[in-house]
Amino acid sequence: MILALDIGGTAVKLALADRKGNLYQKTSADVAFDGYRTPIFVTVREAARRFLGECHPEGIAVSATGQVETETGVIIGTNGKIPNYEGTRLKAGLEEAFGAETWVLNDANAAVLGECFTGKAQGLKNVLMVTLGTGVGGGVVVDGKILEGRRGIAGELGHFPLYADGLPCPCGLRGCFENYASTTALIRKCTEKTGLDRLDGRTIFEKAEAGDEIFLDVLHAWIRDIAAGISGLVHIFNPEMVLLGGGVSAQEDLLIRPLREEVLSHTMPRFRENLRVERASLGNDAGMAGAVRYWLDRKEQKEP
Repeated sequence: MILALDIGGTAVKLALADRKGNLYQKTSADVAFDGYRTPIFVTVREAARRFLGECHPEGIAVSATGQVETETGVIIGTNGKIPNYEGTRLKAGLEEAFGAETWVLNDANAAVLGECFTGKAQGLKNVLMVTLGTGVGGGVVVDGKILEGRRGIAGELGHFPLYADGLPCPCGLRGCFENYASTTALIRKCTEKTGLDRLDGRTIFEKAEAGDEIFLDVLHAWIRDIAAGISGLVHIFNPEMVLLGGGVSAQEDLLIRPLREEVLSHTMPRFRENLRVERASLGNDAGMAGAVRYWLDRKEQKEP
């Protein structure tokens, strides 16, 4: 069995996995219980020890938040969002602790790979996934392999400029896709238009579903921005499928269907032939499933 870990900013999910991507004995542990005074790696290592008991996995497959240098398994970027995390040597530390070959990749990249392994995109070789939440994440599978780039940090889909002179982004750039396509952006726009405080995604969709014209107008403008970014990505990567993830992706009628129509109507004819725009299916299991697929791919590369 393979130990699968999905390390996020608030929790680590753990499971045992077989080589088909089936997950067993799933559990989780809090990684922010003391405000990160205990480094995330220490929390993850001890949670894994408790979880494994006397079990000795053949390998460890890790999906992790942050920019992951895949060859070394080191966290090389977090935009300063998580204390005591940047510089963490996940691969080396876990191999030292458990004596099992370990491979690590970014959680958004793991999610799209997981969907190709056991989820909605199973069997497809060219898939784009965009996750809408506090920020915008995503990943790209090309010819059946995750697009890694020079250091393993390709697929940072939230930070290409949608508007060249747009809003400043916490990453230091301006006009980033994330600033317009995230759920945070939707809440900001609704707050600006209505003057209402303490809005959240659920409330906004409830207001829109009830026919509130202000919320519907903001929602439609938000969808147009998301579609503009995705249409550009479709022209770059020519995928068979675009997957939408994040909590708001459950909104089929108010989000997925109109977004699908916008993307297809703003994509050149040959690029939209047989292109599917769908909601991702694996939810919280996607990262672990993708990490297992990545571990298997790396293992296969090493074998003669």
